[in-house]
Amino acid sequence: MEAQVEGVDLLGDAPEWQERALCSQTDPEAFFPEKGGSTREAKRICGRCDVKAECLEYALGHDERFGIWGGLSERERRKLKRRVA
Repeated sequence: MEAQVEGVDLLGDAPEWQERALCSQTDPEAFFPEKGGSTREAKRICGRCDVKAECLEYALGHDERFGIWGGLSERERRKLKRRVA
């Protein structure tokens, strides 16, 4: 049995939901745009993704500071965390 924390394999494998994520089947550059770059394509993909909620929960729980996670940018995730706190 492998050690796991919140669905993350401690031996280095990705969370199980990431295998089902649409972003894993597309260009990762869309999800990590340069400063000022468009997030439109990444958010469009996230909008159709079955694991969007799990992705956002993971990003919030792991304080992901870069990229589009669960359909939200870094700035949007910070605002969400402030509203919840």
